[in-house]
Amino acid sequence: MDTAVQTPTDETLMLAYAAGDGEAFAELYARHRARLFHYLLGQLRDRALAEELFQDVWQRLVHARAGWKPEAAFATWLFRIAHNRLNDHWRAARHRPAAPDDADARTARLADTRTPELLADEQAQRLQLHRALAELPPEQQEVVILRLEQELSLEEIGQITGVGRETVKSRLRYAMDKLRARLNE
Repeated sequence: MDTAVQTPTDETLMLAYAAGDGEAFAELYARHRARLFHYLLGQLRDRALAEELFQDVWQRLVHARAGWKPEAAFATWLFRIAHNRLNDHWRAARHRPAAPDDADARTARLADTRTPELLADEQAQRLQLHRALAELPPEQQEVVILRLEQELSLEEIGQITGVGRETVKSRLRYAMDKLRARLNE
């Protein structure tokens, strides 16, 4: 007889949370906090601002819980909230803020237990990739981050960004071509 406890799906947890189960929210938060924060940080490149929007996204989820219906995957719904919050931010700011002037120095100060040579090489590669990513149009940046870092499907990205699968595919293809060209320079 199998006595293994089956892990509840995100959708089951969200329904439980909507019905008042606080532990269900804690589990959802634990499952998705790192991916969500990384997505926001990748879009904003400002830790303090990413933390602020991260809290806003969870707050919006809390306020919307009663009306949630499992019509889409929970993660897709959560990232759609984040996408909309980012759009609100960009509309309000009317520009995408530049990286801080001391970004290179901050990156260099990060502690790492690996060899200095390996660290320097990886840092140079990351910096080159971040610069190349920053040169992409915002729509292409977003699909690259959602696909490669969040490992979402083209359909999920389309649901989050509000565009069709073929548009997502096209944006991703153009972005990858530009990144390859830039990184091979």
